[in-house]
Amino acid sequence: MDTRTPPDTAEKDGRGAAYRVLARKYRPSGFEDLIGQEPMVRTLRNAFASGRIAQAYMLTGVRGVGKTTTARILARALNYEPAEGGAGVPTLDMPELGRHCKAILESRHVDVMEMDAASHTSIDNIRDIIESVQYRPLEARYKVYIIDEVHMLSKSAFNALLKTLEEPPEHVKFVFATTEIRKVPITVLSRCQRFDLRRVEAESLVAHLGRVAESEGIEVEPDALAMVARAAEGSVRDSLSILDQAIAHGGGKVMAQTLRDMLGLADRARVADLFEALMKGDIAAALTLFDALYAEGADPSSVLTDLAAFTHTVTRLKALPDAAADASLSEDERIRGAAFAQGLAMATLNRAWQVLTKGIPEVDTSARPRDAADMVLIRLAHAASLPDPEEAARILREGGGASGSGTPGGSGGSGPRAENTSPPVAIARERHGLALATNSAPAPRQQPAIAAAPAVAVRKLKHFEEVPALAAEKRELKLKHDIESFVRLVRFDPPRLEFGLENGAPAGLVQEIGAKLTEWTGERWIAILSREIGDLPIRAQRDQAAQAEMDEVLRSPMVLAVRDLFPDAEVVSVKTVAELAAPAPAEEALPAADDGDDDDLEDEDSFA
Repeated sequence: MDTRTPPDTAEKDGRGAAYRVLARKYRPSGFEDLIGQEPMVRTLRNAFASGRIAQAYMLTGVRGVGKTTTARILARALNYEPAEGGAGVPTLDMPELGRHCKAILESRHVDVMEMDAASHTSIDNIRDIIESVQYRPLEARYKVYIIDEVHMLSKSAFNALLKTLEEPPEHVKFVFATTEIRKVPITVLSRCQRFDLRRVEAESLVAHLGRVAESEGIEVEPDALAMVARAAEGSVRDSLSILDQAIAHGGGKVMAQTLRDMLGLADRARVADLFEALMKGDIAAALTLFDALYAEGADPSSVLTDLAAFTHTVTRLKALPDAAADASLSEDERIRGAAFAQGLAMATLNRAWQVLTKGIPEVDTSARPRDAADMVLIRLAHAASLPDPEEAARILREGGGASGSGTPGGSGGSGPRAENTSPPVAIARERHGLALATNSAPAPRQQPAIAAAPAVAVRKLKHFEEVPALAAEKRELKLKHDIESFVRLVRFDPPRLEFGLENGAPAGLVQEIGAKLTEWTGERWIAILSREIGDLPIRAQRDQAAQAEMDEVLRSPMVLAVRDLFPDAEVVSVKTVAELAAPAPAEEALPAADDGDDDDLEDEDSFA
């Protein structure tokens, strides 16, 4: 989208002329004016150059990216004729307004009909179109029907349109626009050439807003343009509407502080200060900063939303350092965000994101939003100070992470552990590199003694079948039964176990298997529920093998001869000579929760 405006459509600003809002004043008039839609323009240019012009087009995208405007420009391109005369041909190269261009752009051309499907949803409206398509255009080359928000048409209206849409007269073209492409029937989509108009990137949007401000003679701060682009979320129309409002709000100037007041946003620098206080676990400083923002009119939910956005920015900068080039980021966000990305662990950022995304709805639905926001910030400060799960497990294995009583070389085995004054908070701060001094540090709290975990000899497992056997060895017969009955093995790569579950599997089985294997083998196992189906459970495989063996026995000549002599006889089990000679194994009863299921007893009675 370009800042140029056709001279015959521009209106002078002043008391004697009606003011035209920026979104209308800077509406594109040609494909060269569109911004952010280069793939669509390139495809249309090649199609027009080769004469492969479709009978119907479907334009989809979020609000404000230019669907209706593109439809009008497309109608102009289809009917372009030079102003000085000559028939001309359909083209995307329209250096000047042609015979029909102005009327088409102003939605008043007799051969270009626009219909809003949101207010014309019935089949009667479509019947009017069907009846009119048989007549040739009065002035232009094509009759073009532009239907906006086409997904709002009724089912009967869509059905009535299908035949005409599939085989329209050669002088008719359809252009549809919608924000809800999934609501358009597939039978309609299959008859159209579809173009997805993308959200405009923040960098392009900031550059466009800068050109508009320069053309209007408006003084604008760069940070203010970045805030407008961020608030517009890729919508050109929304960005121009916000800029228009900001100009009026600031009396002809657009400043960052003016936009914050207008949009109810918190100062990004102070949001970064709040984030830093929370990541250091300094609750007093965090609440003081929040109180100051609240006193200046910032909404509690908006503060948490901005905090979540900053957390996302830091996380992206950690995973993708090149994201610092994003034009929607302020200079403060780029510099401080990069510093936080280097000093914070990914697990800490993920935990902060989870706390905020769960806390924002709490604030929105609370009768006391400010109090709810306080509690979310306190929860976040504590969560940010916690170590990672692996580090916590190491601390527990080492007896709390302090050298003192209860550890080798300590001062005995009784009494309180006075030396244990390095809780996970201090460990986390040291790891984060953010251990800055605070004025309101709480006094160290006495930690309860944690007995050192008994050493477990590492036990290596080579096959999945060893897992239920180990459960039986540990007298976990219920778990053994569940593993054999419900677990469908996908991958066995110690200490990693990936599997699917049969229907009816007990809740928490995945976590229980991982925890028990970690406890029994002495190394940390990861049990993962896979989306793949996996192999049949061990019990089902055993039953299949037993049934196959039984079928083979029943087909043997000896058994067939016996059944001929004794027609009423039934083969209930098959045992080898070695199994008959072996002593009967002791029966292991399953827990009562298995409802008397004696499947485990069948393990000892092989159908051979």
